[in-house]
Amino acid sequence: MRIAVNTRFLLSNKMEGFGWYTYEVTKRLVEQHPEHEFVFFFDRTFDEKFIFGKNVTPVVLNPPARHPILFYIWNEIAVRRALKKHKIDVYFSPDGYLSLKSDVPQVNVIHDINFEHNPLDVPKRLRNYLRHYFPKFAKKAKHILTVSEYSKQDICATYGISPDKITVAWNGASEVFQPIDASTKKEIEQCYSEGKPYFLFVGAIHPRKNVHRLIQAFEQFKNNNPTSEHQLLIVGEALFSKSFDALTLSAKVQQDIKFTGHLALDELAKVMAAAEVFTFVPYFEGFGIPLVEAMRCGTPVLSGNLTSLPEVGGDAVLYCDPMDVNDIAEKLTLLTFDSELQATLRRKGLERSQLFSWDNTSKVAWEVIEKAVKK
Repeated sequence: MRIAVNTRFLLSNKMEGFGWYTYEVTKRLVEQHPEHEFVFFFDRTFDEKFIFGKNVTPVVLNPPARHPILFYIWNEIAVRRALKKHKIDVYFSPDGYLSLKSDVPQVNVIHDINFEHNPLDVPKRLRNYLRHYFPKFAKKAKHILTVSEYSKQDICATYGISPDKITVAWNGASEVFQPIDASTKKEIEQCYSEGKPYFLFVGAIHPRKNVHRLIQAFEQFKNNNPTSEHQLLIVGEALFSKSFDALTLSAKVQQDIKFTGHLALDELAKVMAAAEVFTFVPYFEGFGIPLVEAMRCGTPVLSGNLTSLPEVGGDAVLYCDPMDVNDIAEKLTLLTFDSELQATLRRKGLERSQLFSWDNTSKVAWEVIEKAVKK
């Protein structure tokens, strides 16, 4: 069988959610099925580390697809031609985009459809493209993979897709996320937070991640607890977000907020494990991989209570209303000063994190790919 994979999010030193999903799942598919051939479709020069086996043929398709007009050209012209040229039996697209004009069986992963519910979170041209084409992609797919029961129900209800056409496979988290010892924690604090305890956010800085309310809650926490030395560490790249522009913070609070930008995976794992609390309060999330990463580290989690997050966190995290700054601040205070609650969440988080495995995600993906070819 010849399997084409959309690998345009495999980007060295710039990996976010789609990229890590593509990496973890596709790497396992290639390694576990050496009897099959894989053709990787990149949209720019690629790093050789992403060629996971001798059964992989990398192909660069132009133009680089990072704009709605170029999305259309890439999917409907470049991908369609490549599927035909390379005699592909099935096309797997981890970012959800398909080639509508191709007759090749296609499987896509629709992680979430936030743009349908919060359209103003997305720039106008991208928003219009997503809202026009994703219903078509959902109908075109032989089968759809998604990452949570929440997203499955949302896709079914919004696009009128039969539940039988959608399979759920939870995401995993890298095994580099592990608890660390006290001395390593101190080293990380010295490096990133002036030796002080810190709250942590990890993720692309996008409006739905709700970082502006987290910052407001942090300011309120500091005002309510004036002797606290806690800092707020924000790890991630800004992604069309202007939500900080209207914030007015005191000079002292500004000094206690640190933006690191993107961190390498090994370094991120240490920063996650050294955090006093992982704060993750999006108002819309299809899954939330950082939540699992924190649980794997034994780091207590404060999570928003909307969309998929309660499904992922279960009883292993403390929940808040992500739209209520007061509630976020109050829960931060509770989790910071209640050592018994911290200990309970550390234990439960480590236990629950074992439910999430990239091995299982890739196993389910392979089953769906095989069925799509046989239909």
